[in-house]
Amino acid sequence: MKEDVLINVNPFETRVALVGNGGLQELHLERATGGSVTGNLYRGRVARILPGMQAAFVEVGLARPGFLHVRDLRPGIRSETQAREPCITELLREGDVVLVQVAKDPLSSKGARLTTQVALPSRLLVLMPGSGHVGVSQRIEDEAERERLRELVTGIRTEAASEHGFIVRTVAEGAGAEELREDLAFLCRMWERIDALQRDCSGVGLVYEDLPVQIRVIRDLVSPSVTAIRIDCAETFERARRYIGRFMPELGDRLHLHDEPVAMFERFGIEDEIRRALDSKVPLKSGGHLVIEQTEAMITIDVNTGGYVGAHTLEETVFRTNLEAAAAVPRQLRLRNLGGIVIVDFIDMVDPEHQRQVLRALERASEGDPARIRISGFSNLGLVELSRKRTRESLLQQLCEPCPECRGRGLARTPESTCHEIFRSILRDAAKRPEPVPRGAYLVRAGGRVMDRLLDENAGDVEKLAARIGQPIRFQVEPCYGVEEFDVVLMQNLA
Repeated sequence: MKEDVLINVNPFETRVALVGNGGLQELHLERATGGSVTGNLYRGRVARILPGMQAAFVEVGLARPGFLHVRDLRPGIRSETQAREPCITELLREGDVVLVQVAKDPLSSKGARLTTQVALPSRLLVLMPGSGHVGVSQRIEDEAERERLRELVTGIRTEAASEHGFIVRTVAEGAGAEELREDLAFLCRMWERIDALQRDCSGVGLVYEDLPVQIRVIRDLVSPSVTAIRIDCAETFERARRYIGRFMPELGDRLHLHDEPVAMFERFGIEDEIRRALDSKVPLKSGGHLVIEQTEAMITIDVNTGGYVGAHTLEETVFRTNLEAAAAVPRQLRLRNLGGIVIVDFIDMVDPEHQRQVLRALERASEGDPARIRISGFSNLGLVELSRKRTRESLLQQLCEPCPECRGRGLARTPESTCHEIFRSILRDAAKRPEPVPRGAYLVRAGGRVMDRLLDENAGDVEKLAARIGQPIRFQVEPCYGVEEFDVVLMQNLA
């Protein structure tokens, strides 16, 4: 699949879009007020150990302490010879200083997920200090090529007298010995600088910061399938040109500076696609649609035929809709950066062969996603469960906040319900008083929609309530109040 990378840079925000197959595939967003810290290295201090969770909280200088599980301790700290998983209290103590890397950005109220298993990526290789292992990306499927790369890196590692481990990245497929040698030497020098810096540091804080998002995506996302890299900022364009000239000279002619008067994201229709990615309903070409709901525990995706009625049998209609949905679901997960547990409720199919083909279509569509996806078969209830690795907040969490009206429920009370709540508040207060307050009146302050209801449809109820409590009721419109917001105050000298 041919792809383009669009990099939009502003003083307040950087956005990177991966466009392919006729639409937006992936969006990376980083703002000046706070970007991703995944990949950064910190000198941290163990602040608290939780034996019951086999984890520790580590202060690294971020807003919240990071979370370090016993499984994320590197082999040098964790004993590989023990038959059982050691207790974290045997390995760490409060006050210990450790070098940690951020594996996952802080999400919602959770701190960053940390690991001591440091991995430093470059263009072709990933260095793992102290590991001693040489591996090859599983996405390189040709066994002969895998073996060639493993032997090359093992030999170069021996030449360099390096004790570190390395993983050959997917983009290294077809790379020669000299390219790999340069990459390995570069990573070894980088680690030497980082190691020296963290040894000389005192206190906690940042030791190494990963590349900015606009260069990081070039390193991690750009592959031979990318036909163009377009940047709308001259300064960033020059920096990207130097990086590509050093590490990817074969892609130099694909780098372009966008200097047209029309904004680049508008020119390629990206702004509209971002807006659509925030909707819960996703239309399919056939007339069907997906409904995507994001909850705290999981993502649910419901498949509906919508306006698609098919041309033959019901089973054929359902099968065609499910096939189209299976191709759309992975793209939506990647575009919206949805991770964790995902439940897809396909339309019920009778034919087992149709289920198999839909599952296979889902697997094929997931192959291009750089995040790890695991797919299970159809359950007894006709649901497909899958998981997608989550390392940062979803697009919805980055661009939106809970609605102040509904407070994140997704639905707000009706004006009628709020009116009844006002009546109950007045009744509760009046019941506390043995007799009406002389020259007193209840003042109700509420938004316009609620006030219209009180003075129109519920006007009779207001009169009955005033007669029952022996106290007049007055009203005041507050334009800034939402439909669920109101105040009830008993005022004197208002009667």
